[in-house]
Amino acid sequence: MKVLIAAEENAWGGVVQQLRQQLPDIEFVASAGHAAHSLAGFDVLIPGMAKVDAALLQTADRLRLIQQAGAGLEGVDLRSAEARGINVANVPSDTSGNADSVAELGIWMMIGLARQAWELPQSFAQRRLGQPTGLGLMGKTVGLVGLGGIGKALTKRLAAFGVRLIGVRREPDPAFAAQHQLDWLGSLAQLPELLAQSDFVILSLPDNPQTHHIIDQQALAQMKAGSFLINLGRGGLTEKQALLAALDSGHLAGAGLDVFWQEPPDPQDAIFRHNVIATPHIGGVTDISLSGNVAGVCENIRRLRDGEEILHRWA
Repeated sequence: MKVLIAAEENAWGGVVQQLRQQLPDIEFVASAGHAAHSLAGFDVLIPGMAKVDAALLQTADRLRLIQQAGAGLEGVDLRSAEARGINVANVPSDTSGNADSVAELGIWMMIGLARQAWELPQSFAQRRLGQPTGLGLMGKTVGLVGLGGIGKALTKRLAAFGVRLIGVRREPDPAFAAQHQLDWLGSLAQLPELLAQSDFVILSLPDNPQTHHIIDQQALAQMKAGSFLINLGRGGLTEKQALLAALDSGHLAGAGLDVFWQEPPDPQDAIFRHNVIATPHIGGVTDISLSGNVAGVCENIRRLRDGEEILHRWA
């Protein structure tokens, strides 16, 4: 069996090497460029961030499984894969440790933004003690846009900070809100209400036709003056120029970004001249998350090899 990994050999913190160790009888080929051209000769594709469209799928001559090493499948043409009889599966973030890791990064960004971390080097350089004055999280309102694995992991951890939690998801559910200690839960149509109330807005959605640029100029104008935006989902959720304008005007006090409209981002991008805490898409790159993702990927490749049912199939 032959598996194509759409990534460089050393990508994702050594995942490629871990896969080979776990399944020594399987041939793993790491090649970001190859994935963009042909799937011929491969039984399994691990797509990562690669776009898997209908044209690429037409090059597959024996592909039986597209197995994501994580949760995101928005880059895969699911209908075309289904039409060709190709299984598509992922590793849910709330079972792999990925959601926990991303949530931890989001809270770290919240604290850094609240404590004005971008001003700390200047305070040291000028030998100023007791500055800058930060914001405490207690009593602040945190708006969660998306309440999948990451959103639920955030509710669990943020409750201990004494914040007010509100959220929006596709289908509001009072029982879900109570279970996850949400003061208020609405649908995506009620996003303006969430934006108007929140001191911190945290995005953890996939990027699809319904959510692309969900944070645009209008949405940013609806946010509280002096509030913060944190994007843990996908870069396409935010409209770049509108975000730049909101930061430049001071309407937004700052932003936390683990994902970008272009990945990897340009180091000279104007966004980095603002009050931004930026990380290079490392939310899920921890020992715990990588171990969980490797286990999930290996289990489904083993199941494919042994003729067993694939877990977490897209349907």
